[in-house]
Amino acid sequence: MPPLILASTSPFRAELLRRLMLPFETFAPQIDETPQPGESPEAMVRRLTAAKADAARSRFSAHLVIASDQCAVCDGEIIGKPGDHDNAVRQLQGFAGKEIRFLTGLALLNTETGRMQLDIVPFAVTFRPLSREQIERYLRNERPYDCAGSFKSEGLGITLFERMAGDDPNALIGLPLIRLTTFLGNEGVVLP
Repeated sequence: MPPLILASTSPFRAELLRRLMLPFETFAPQIDETPQPGESPEAMVRRLTAAKADAARSRFSAHLVIASDQCAVCDGEIIGKPGDHDNAVRQLQGFAGKEIRFLTGLALLNTETGRMQLDIVPFAVTFRPLSREQIERYLRNERPYDCAGSFKSEGLGITLFERMAGDDPNALIGLPLIRLTTFLGNEGVVLP
């Protein structure tokens, strides 16, 4: 099996990838993640996912590079990482009682053959009605300021939801393992 590279510095993605029990190294792709004018959320995620994989192409000659990008969409608008407490409060207040779509891009690039498999895995979360007190309590406990949508579904964030819908709950955390397993199988990697 060619060596695996995770083109991400996200500890959440690395933790998910460890579940497959495959050795891998991480690589920090340096790309501009600014949305382009008029770009749809799907097009942005597809472009950024491919760019992250391509960033590793020249550095790793015979590797399988895993790349991912994610955005949250509410009322047609792209929602990013909050960065701080006040922005997280605003995001969660805006999500109360609404469905938020998460688009998680996944790419697997074989740097030896140049073959890139690329897809977007959607996942939807419907939030409960939330009071300011609930939001404040949650944010004090979890501090999800580096997470798109201001929550961690693998932690206390699950208490904010009314329901979830999608093919792979790992996509919500940032790395769709079901699709990744298929992509790896297409490259001859046998799991488990």
